[in-house]
Amino acid sequence: MFAHNMPVSRRGFLTVGAVGGLGLTLGDWFAMREAAAAQNDYVTPPVKAQSVIHIFLPGGLSAQESFDPKPLAPIEYRGELQAIPTKIVGEQFSELLPRTAGIADKLTVIRSLTHSEAAHERGVQNMLTGYRPSPALEYPSLGSVVSHEFGPRKNLPAYICVPNMPSPYAGSGYLSAAYAPFSLGDDPARNGFKVRDLNLPGGVDDARFARRREALAAVNKSFVERTQADGVAAMNSFYQRAYDLIGSPEACEAFNIDAEDGKVRDRYGRHEAGQRMLLARRLVEAGARFVTLSYGGWDHHVAVTGNMRRLMPAFDQAFAALVSDLDERGLLEETLVVVSTEFGRTPKLNQDGGRDHWAKVFSVAVAGGGMRRGAIVGSSGATATEPEETPVSPEDFATTVLHQLGIPAEKELMAPGNRPIEIVKGGQVRSEMLA
Repeated sequence: MFAHNMPVSRRGFLTVGAVGGLGLTLGDWFAMREAAAAQNDYVTPPVKAQSVIHIFLPGGLSAQESFDPKPLAPIEYRGELQAIPTKIVGEQFSELLPRTAGIADKLTVIRSLTHSEAAHERGVQNMLTGYRPSPALEYPSLGSVVSHEFGPRKNLPAYICVPNMPSPYAGSGYLSAAYAPFSLGDDPARNGFKVRDLNLPGGVDDARFARRREALAAVNKSFVERTQADGVAAMNSFYQRAYDLIGSPEACEAFNIDAEDGKVRDRYGRHEAGQRMLLARRLVEAGARFVTLSYGGWDHHVAVTGNMRRLMPAFDQAFAALVSDLDERGLLEETLVVVSTEFGRTPKLNQDGGRDHWAKVFSVAVAGGGMRRGAIVGSSGATATEPEETPVSPEDFATTVLHQLGIPAEKELMAPGNRPIEIVKGGQVRSEMLA
């Protein structure tokens, strides 16, 4: 039976407005809605995840040297690294991921992500928004969509970037700037780490701060009432976020990575990957809804083996610690951890021992948030040339992530000019990824 509390889309509201004029009762209208639901409306999916930690690896991670080694391929395809067994029976990862291999029974690895955007800027847009780039419209990132749909929780910004936005396409796109991420402005791996603008300036105590806030509110009130400009509303939102943060000891404490036990910090690793992922865990534990962190630069056109040996061990330590720590704290099932990148690397090594851009097939990984445990989705064939089975598009991937958060991807948001735009268009929820 159709649920009367199903959210009403833009078309639904127009229909409601016409009910009286057509002489229909609400019962008639609901019956009509039920008949048309499959075509015209969306159903809010059940919520599986309360928060997302998105680990973005810019530049284009090589799947062959990470989650999808090719040990039986010729050397020019498989590269110099060995493959090692994982906790998923019969499946292997690169030798550079021994700790991640040890927690693979908590992961789902998708080895068949595919799109057609092999340029950095376009690949980033596609993966962060679920949309192919368009000259006509800048789409919001998934983090900004979550901020728009749910808003802040426990005085923490809904969407946070650690340490900064990894790309302009991690922003709010056509949505109001009020849904842009809160960026730390400093790296938690740095000694003396301090979040930008989080503390009161010298000489300003709580009482003086309260007086300043009241004075600013009085000055702004009449101005805000006279204009509907997005920049004004966004600035008010930013001020409110800052007030909430500064005025909440609990929120401020979430950023205080120095309060973490030293052994826990060592477990994650005293490096960029480790401390960024540890801070992300603290933030979602305290109430943040979506945390995007970036690590490394994976555009290895030259010497891919040496570069992977330099970057991957820190990622391996931190990622395995993050997933295990969340699980031990009982937070993994409500926290969706996503590892993604722009695109993959060419099946064959080039003359410089590197791999070039390759969008036809690459790997991403997820854990928690109602995703399957210990699963491999799709295949890239013998040489990682193209999806051999179960191709998954960025639209599919984004739709599935949103589904786990209880956000229907087909819901329409308003772009400039009052144009209704689906959050993600054309994707499907991939049941292969779900528990």
